[in-house]
Amino acid sequence: MSIFIENNTKIKNSIIGTNKYHNKKCKYNDITFDSKKERNFYIMFEKMQKNGQISDLKRQVEFELQPGFVFQGKKIRPIKYIADFTYIYKGKLHIVDTKGVRTDVYNLKKKMMMYKGYEIEEL
Repeated sequence: MSIFIENNTKIKNSIIGTNKYHNKKCKYNDITFDSKKERNFYIMFEKMQKNGQISDLKRQVEFELQPGFVFQGKKIRPIKYIADFTYIYKGKLHIVDTKGVRTDVYNLKKKMMMYKGYEIEEL
């Protein structure tokens, strides 16, 4: 566990593990993030919300791209996209993903989000 200063803020960081893309999970305020990049953007968005620059900050927001259905008696699960963050800025919904690796699955889901009228901001 380490403590360091970032923008004059003390941040408690503990490494939890890595995933297949070698991102190291970490914690901040008892919230587990998939990467340091995601955690750092959360801290930035949190400060922006406290300063009144943005509102309605949410994490891990689920969007249904295609509902589940039954095909030949077999239940098919819905297709979902989970955004790292959403927030409101000047009355507009912003959907944010802190991508490192843009997989084929992600690219397909991004196109499905566009079809539904949503734009994903990649950081």
